[in-house]
Amino acid sequence: MTVPDIQRVTVLGAGNMGHGITEVAAMAGYDVTMRDIEADLVADGYEDIRWSLEKLAEKGRLDESAEAVLDRIETTTDLEEAVADTDLVVEAAPERMDLKKDIFGDLDEFAPDDAILASNTSSLSITEMATATSRPERVVGMHFFNPPVKMDLVEVIYGEETADDTAETAYEFVESLGKTPIYVRKDVNGFVVNTVLGPFTDESAWMVSNGEATIREADAAMVHRRGYPMGPFELADLTGIDVGYHVRKEAGRPIPPITEEKVENDELGRKSGRGFYEYEDGEGVNYEPGDGEEFDTLRVEARMINEAARLVGDDVATPEEIDTGVKLGLGFPEGICRRADKIGLDAVLDKLRTLREETGEDRFDPDDYLVELVEQGRTGEEAGAGFHEYGGSGGDGPGDYRLLNYDLSEDGLLAVELDRPERMNALSGDLLGEIDDLLSSVDTDEVRCVTFEGAGDRAFSAGADIGGFADMDPTDAMDVTPAFETVNDFERPVIAKVDGYCLGAGLELALACDLRIATEDSQFGSPEIGLGLIPGGGGTQRLLRLLGETRAKELVFRGNRIDADRAEEWGLVNRAVPESEFEDTVSAFVEDVLEGPPVGLKVAKKVMNEGADASLDAALAMESQGFGLLMSTDDVREGTAAFRDDRDPEFTGE
Repeated sequence: MTVPDIQRVTVLGAGNMGHGITEVAAMAGYDVTMRDIEADLVADGYEDIRWSLEKLAEKGRLDESAEAVLDRIETTTDLEEAVADTDLVVEAAPERMDLKKDIFGDLDEFAPDDAILASNTSSLSITEMATATSRPERVVGMHFFNPPVKMDLVEVIYGEETADDTAETAYEFVESLGKTPIYVRKDVNGFVVNTVLGPFTDESAWMVSNGEATIREADAAMVHRRGYPMGPFELADLTGIDVGYHVRKEAGRPIPPITEEKVENDELGRKSGRGFYEYEDGEGVNYEPGDGEEFDTLRVEARMINEAARLVGDDVATPEEIDTGVKLGLGFPEGICRRADKIGLDAVLDKLRTLREETGEDRFDPDDYLVELVEQGRTGEEAGAGFHEYGGSGGDGPGDYRLLNYDLSEDGLLAVELDRPERMNALSGDLLGEIDDLLSSVDTDEVRCVTFEGAGDRAFSAGADIGGFADMDPTDAMDVTPAFETVNDFERPVIAKVDGYCLGAGLELALACDLRIATEDSQFGSPEIGLGLIPGGGGTQRLLRLLGETRAKELVFRGNRIDADRAEEWGLVNRAVPESEFEDTVSAFVEDVLEGPPVGLKVAKKVMNEGADASLDAALAMESQGFGLLMSTDDVREGTAAFRDDRDPEFTGE
């Protein structure tokens, strides 16, 4: 759904960011004009959009044809023509303030008076750009992440004079694109995501420059011990060492000698063939899991947490916004504020103070807000509060969870959403713990049916979060995760709503559910054998009992994926339906369960689950006992009366 105040969008720039923003706006239903200074640049950008749309169409990820989206895109090299009747301009020119101010000066002259003027800058001052116009209240930052078609996050940045309605309209526009916006309420250098990211590469570079660590030690530790998607030096090579160098230089921050040396020697990373690793004549990134055992990860994370505290304390962003930003924008395994609360803010503060005393460097000065939290006793999860508040079941029902969402409706539907879309809803130890806590603490008398689904539009769950189990002792991994058994044994029917990837541990969660409904585009598999592992969480045994030996062994031994149609044919899912029929199909299943007799369903589930592992005689005995037990219930009397009166029964669970 488009934003009413925005009908036509103009994107200035046809490069990677410009044509990407153009594409997502057109896909959302907006008429878009893409402009660049040369016809060849515009033509190349347009062809990149065509290629991308055709790929999306092939994968079934477009609601219409690629041509229908392209029909909403116009191109030009004439700036005045491009913005003549626009409602929103998104400038995506190179990161040079003089260039951007020239553009905003022209926009002030040519764009309609009520048009919103936005910049896609990743670090430059929105306030300074706005000085080139006579309407700074209509200027806002709108920082998309690369590539815009795939990345969900957009930072909406206030300049000093940005009006609330301008920022709010920009925020609504981002939501209409199917993206996730976060507010950056003050025009700080680096905004939110890059402010937190800065020390990740910066502090690691100082440690290597000072001979306290090696490049491989830093990368291996941050990836294999702490679960980050890339090491700091690996990331710098990918994005360009010069990019981080210029950001630090413009901000007036000291630059680590190793970074300065690389830029001076034009060793800028992958794009130059050599950076912190050798790509042309070497093997590229080559760290191993065991390389980082001695690296001081807390030193790096303490500085990142300190920057997050500064952002919160200065009212730039909330802890929730910061955590959303680093998860969606950087692929961090969890929010930095959540991680801080897990580490303990007192431990972080002690680390910073020790480093400040040992080095004399002011980059370790603890932020006032971090000190304030610790002095208030808000030291993290164990204290019940830190950056975030922490609920707990405490025997009184479910608390607040950070990795899943749930809602219990009046009619008894407990809808559970795995909320890690940035990690394709990978199951970490913490997420499994929250599933276990929720189902263990919820009042089952209030529940008639449970559904599980994944957040986002890519996966139910793509497997286990390997990084989340990085510190697990091998003997601990031999214990069956309670969450899967809790789901399997829950006293009410549980339905898995599978839309997208359902792999590894995600499949094991779905198998623990009673019923599985999938979209036709979903994929299922047990890829663990490719890692030298076998499925856990009951995966091998539930597959064996559900599919039989031949098909179960095929899935496990080959490690291949099967599509939803084959999964339905094999009996792995109850229904495989088109996306357009998915919610209606799920609703039909849920409605039947909600209207069913709670006690009867409880007994049926227990008898069928336990009978599957018993001899036929024992299973028949269990069935007989269950039947006899139900004969004395009010629900049976109500069901019998309703049948006799030709009406729908109203079961009460008694």
